[in-house]
Amino acid sequence: MIHLNLLRFETSPYLLQHAHNPVEWHAWNDETLAKAIASNKMLLISIGYSACHWCHVMERESFEDRHVASLMNEHFLCIKVDREERPDVDQLYMQAAHLISGRGGWPLNAFALPDGSPFYAATYFPKSNWIDLLTQLAMLWQQEPATIRNAADQITTGIRAGSQSPAAAGHSGSAGLRVPVESSATGPPLSLQQFDELYTHYRHRIDFRYGGEKRAPKFPMPSMWEYLLHFHHNTKHEEALTAINSTLINMARGGIYDHLGGGFARYSTDERWHVPHFEKMLYDNAQLVTLYAHAFQCTGYALYRDVVHETLGFVERELMAEGGGFYAALDADSEGEEGRFYVWKEQEIDAVLGPDAAVFKEVYQVSTEGNWEHGINILLRKNTIKLHAGNHGFSQPDFELHLRGLRRRLLEHRSTRVRPGLDDKILCSWNALMVRAFLVASKAVCNENLSYAQAMHYRTIGLQQLDFLLTTFVQNDGGLKRNFKSGRQATIDGMLDDYAFLISALTEAYQTVFDERYLNVAQQLTEYCMTHFLDQTEGFFFYTHQRTTGLVARMKELNDNVIPSSNSEMAHNLLTLGTLLDIPRYRILARTMVEKMAAEIEKNIYYHSNWGRLALLLVEGPVEVALAGPEYAEWAQQLHRRYLPQVILTASAAESQLPLLKHKHFGSKTRGFICKKQLCGEPLNSVAKLLEQLD
Repeated sequence: MIHLNLLRFETSPYLLQHAHNPVEWHAWNDETLAKAIASNKMLLISIGYSACHWCHVMERESFEDRHVASLMNEHFLCIKVDREERPDVDQLYMQAAHLISGRGGWPLNAFALPDGSPFYAATYFPKSNWIDLLTQLAMLWQQEPATIRNAADQITTGIRAGSQSPAAAGHSGSAGLRVPVESSATGPPLSLQQFDELYTHYRHRIDFRYGGEKRAPKFPMPSMWEYLLHFHHNTKHEEALTAINSTLINMARGGIYDHLGGGFARYSTDERWHVPHFEKMLYDNAQLVTLYAHAFQCTGYALYRDVVHETLGFVERELMAEGGGFYAALDADSEGEEGRFYVWKEQEIDAVLGPDAAVFKEVYQVSTEGNWEHGINILLRKNTIKLHAGNHGFSQPDFELHLRGLRRRLLEHRSTRVRPGLDDKILCSWNALMVRAFLVASKAVCNENLSYAQAMHYRTIGLQQLDFLLTTFVQNDGGLKRNFKSGRQATIDGMLDDYAFLISALTEAYQTVFDERYLNVAQQLTEYCMTHFLDQTEGFFFYTHQRTTGLVARMKELNDNVIPSSNSEMAHNLLTLGTLLDIPRYRILARTMVEKMAAEIEKNIYYHSNWGRLALLLVEGPVEVALAGPEYAEWAQQLHRRYLPQVILTASAAESQLPLLKHKHFGSKTRGFICKKQLCGEPLNSVAKLLEQLD
């Protein structure tokens, strides 16, 4: 008899994967929480995501076992949570795990009182240990419930204390919004000298040989390298650029990068980026496309441009939904083995490529013994294409063309394999990140001699997908929903990251095509956040809407991680919109937020890198560039090719009501204007003069 639990009514692929477990899983919702209180059962909250390898392992070992399921069903009300759909739930119970053990990860298994107050949380358990834990907790609940309640009180108190802003927790900065006016005399939150000292303190953690940090496993952490790229731009610090290039080149050559299909795996298990954890996440690839595009603007390295093209090719081919939107992830596993879809034995390559195999194997480190385990090879490069081309008597362009043909043949063969599982939910925040990636890429590679048509293709996709997000996720009350799948109605209210990254995508779209409609929507969403998410006392935004129920604490996301924090992204948005629309209260709030985070930035830039970028921008203040006249698009294209992180750009062919464009049009002539610190220079009559002043 096939078992079905309540998860069969959900849309999340991760929850649906557990719909046939003998565990009586419930989804996280008000009805489930009311049922827990009525039954006085402890909550067992198991949190994971569809591409998580160890989540699948624990399901096979424990959740599909009828004896284990009977223990879980008898003593607990069991809730399954997709952390990508409900990051608010994940954040709360992950904080509990860190308070209890100092570590966290997925699968995350949290135990809580019927009201949701956590008293224990940990990660993966082998089956025997899991049974022992369930038995002990059931006995403790029956015999010493006060012990469990006391533990829950302590942990809940710790969570609530941890959700305060740095100022409220006793760090530097004044609580509340008490800056009545904006003053050009106000100094930056951090000085350029402090940023130099920050780099000096951080540099010992950089792996200059292989890139990234000196650690394993290694995560790409795009926000950190975006920060260092901006730092290099401001200071011309050459060692910082060396660290960036070492990281991006080694990642692009390593096994973490899919050399046949494009795109990056989630992280590397070793220090050299050779052996990945093979899941491919939408949010990683979105941010890495943006990073490589910015690095290409800065350095002109063709490798970075190629990574952008290949990764966006992967996204279009494998993650873009036919009806609109981007899917969330590809699993690490296929046919029950991690990475099986992506790896090769030497004889497979010989069979597909025949006489051409020798060259390919030399370039991509393929051998009989294998470069991983059990004679298996992960495709990776150690040397430059130029070196290999010279060894074989080819010009570099001819050799690259030959390799491209070999990769295409292997990709076609690979496509006949059993594919990894696809997580086909569409999330607002992650989609917004990818929309921005397409738009940034369209600007970076826009060269009339090389990639103009491809750049316009990226722009078209970015704008089409942005319109899909606005149509799908914006609700009648002006707020957002978070999730969408298979045409079914979204069920989860948008969280702060949904707003923050969608607003960011909208401002990117405006600065790409200068359609003021995007600014209007961005302002509407920002005002919605100010009303429903902003903590008026502390001056930061809560992660959840004020109407959200069921959580024992309302959290604030402040630390930047693999994805920048929603508060740091909102601060960027407030500065950008406040500048474009001349709204002082936006700019004041952005500056105030950074000021309150200044001590945290100095303490640990790695987990405050997006805050650091904004603080860097405030050292000299943003540079406002206005292009007015019929040739504004051609002028903008020249700016778009350059890495100009300090520039906030506005443009129009005819008179506009936008503050930065008022009274700046001269009939048939195109002019450029540069404004900084409330001071504007003379009109510039050529884009060359404009670029000269910006450089």
